[in-house]
Amino acid sequence: MNRSAATQLFTPLSLGGVETTNRIVISPMCQYSAIEGMVNDWHLVQLGRYALGGAGMVFAEASAVTRDGRITHGDLGIWSDRHIPGLRRLATFLSQQGSIPAIQLAHAGRKGSAARPWEGGAPLSASNYAPGEPPWPTLSSGDMPLADQDSPPSTLTIAEMKALKSDYVKAAKRALSAGFKVIELHCGHGYLLHQFLSPLSNNRQDTYGGSLTNRCRYPLEIVGALRVSLPEHTALLVRISAVDGQVDGWNLQDSIHFGCRLKEVGVDMIDCSSGGIAGSATTTGITRGYGFQVPFAEAIRQAVEIPTMAVGLIVEAVQAEEVLQRDQADLIAIAREALVNPHWALHADNS
Repeated sequence: MNRSAATQLFTPLSLGGVETTNRIVISPMCQYSAIEGMVNDWHLVQLGRYALGGAGMVFAEASAVTRDGRITHGDLGIWSDRHIPGLRRLATFLSQQGSIPAIQLAHAGRKGSAARPWEGGAPLSASNYAPGEPPWPTLSSGDMPLADQDSPPSTLTIAEMKALKSDYVKAAKRALSAGFKVIELHCGHGYLLHQFLSPLSNNRQDTYGGSLTNRCRYPLEIVGALRVSLPEHTALLVRISAVDGQVDGWNLQDSIHFGCRLKEVGVDMIDCSSGGIAGSATTTGITRGYGFQVPFAEAIRQAVEIPTMAVGLIVEAVQAEEVLQRDQADLIAIAREALVNPHWALHADNS
């Protein structure tokens, strides 16, 4: 993009105590290439090329806060101090190239214990798992299976929820120790914390189920625990699915309510995606098109008065610039387009 024009895509943004060099973010993208959650050369090369390509912030993929919180056996993890050296190597390289190292903390819940996508993505069972990669029991907000043919997950007990909240805090502290400057909590795409939020997955009968306030309670407790355990200069983001795209599911007004509560507990930005509650971590029941999720970022930004990140089929620099110029979002997340062109940011700067 011509720097002589009045552009926002290449202006800094302060987020908590972090300042980006530009508004371009590489979104978390699962690579399914880890062994026991460990960073390896694949991750360094995969993510390092985005930093070399000029992105202002680069996210490591969703990293499981417990071993059984993985989607597949190939997911990154951050449930042990053994993960810190590899993550530190990655964060150090990203920083050296001028990108802010960021990480997404996640737990798959009932979407865990699955085969890798190129192996079919189905739930692992005694008949389909690879040697050394057995299935594991899944858990969720309630006992509703992802699909009718799937085994139901176990319902998290209050004691287990308390322990898991501690696991999130420990994971965040490991991320800090590894050198990450931005922590994002995954509350979308049908994973565990989204399973608490959505009425399509949460059938609890206690104070964590039923009403919108109750369904938001546990994710907010985790956000609050993270905020008080992190230094003020660490930016705390939350990714949400702004809508389920399903009848009687989580909707935009629910997201605005949740966003207001997130702002109250000190979240710095909301990362606005959609879908995933009833299937894969992609949209369902939502018409896809260029920038199709931008209106969600815009609506939450205006209603909650909080910075937002837009993501979803943003492919051209001019398109990204228009989102910023129209005050629809504050950061632009690039994902699949960066897989095609890891130097997207540099090319945008010279277009």
